[in-house]
Amino acid sequence: MLNHRTRIILAVLVIIALTFTILDLRGGKGPFASVRSVVSSALGGVQVAASVIVSPIMGVGSWWGTWGDQRTRIAELESQNASLQDTLIRSAEDRARADALDQLLRVAGVGRYRIVPAEVIAVEPAQDFTWTVTIDAGRDDGLLADMTVINGQGLIGRILSTTKTTATVVLIVDASSAVGARVAGTEEIGILSGTGRQDSLEFQTLDPLAALKSGQALLTFGSRSGRPYAPGIPIGEVVDVSGTAGQLTRIATIRPFADVSTLTVVGVVIRPPREDPRDSVLPTPPEKADSANVDAPAPTGVEDGASPAPTASAKPKKETAAKPVPAPTPSAGVATDAGGN
Repeated sequence: MLNHRTRIILAVLVIIALTFTILDLRGGKGPFASVRSVVSSALGGVQVAASVIVSPIMGVGSWWGTWGDQRTRIAELESQNASLQDTLIRSAEDRARADALDQLLRVAGVGRYRIVPAEVIAVEPAQDFTWTVTIDAGRDDGLLADMTVINGQGLIGRILSTTKTTATVVLIVDASSAVGARVAGTEEIGILSGTGRQDSLEFQTLDPLAALKSGQALLTFGSRSGRPYAPGIPIGEVVDVSGTAGQLTRIATIRPFADVSTLTVVGVVIRPPREDPRDSVLPTPPEKADSANVDAPAPTGVEDGASPAPTASAKPKKETAAKPVPAPTPSAGVATDAGGN
């Protein structure tokens, strides 16, 4: 129990405290203002010090969570980038394949060659040959040994052997390859031989007096019944001639039109044209192409009455066996099966 004196002291203290509080609240400059300022300054310093100490610790946790999110986002972006790159690569490959097929159909259309399109699926030596490739068409597609193989630039080679679904092709650059060839724009013929190099062939004319010069193009002379080589197919261009006219041996170096190291889409000639296309399959020089009739109907790439050739967006249709047709009549005194028949 509080005595009388203690109660008086407590009452006085309460009255004083209330008085100071009322005065401080009313003016903001009461006797507690300086005390409050001191306490606020002290507490502010403590808060700043705590922020300096605690903020890095709290920041580590926040940074770790953010870094985890960033790693996940980076992984997603890398995956999307890889997917886009694959799409671009496939798109470029598809465009290149479509362009190769378009060029092949142009050659087939102009030369009136009946072809079966195919794709190169392997490059490897076969039997006694070094330069051979495997294509994804075979006997089921009407392919037989010694059929001519071309692409959009010209002659590739001939079929060596077949299975039901594939065929092995000997390329013209193989050292054992020989093709009967004709100089474009003339009647000069000779034997074209492979050198084992992908960018070089050799041509020897049958007439030692024949005039040869750089820039002249060579085409296949043609074999009997179009096998192993159909007539009129572009082969290459003369880049150098050794010897002079009249020498028994004159060898011309030929650069093939087709790059056998980048083969994709090829065509197998299952039926040659009824007539030798002569020089018509050779690419048109730019100055002549500009003056050509743009309204002329585009060649179909198939024989009269045959099914249309496949487009770049359609799967090649397998050809059916065709009726035999007369072979081109050779010039007098010249063999038609030079280089492989």
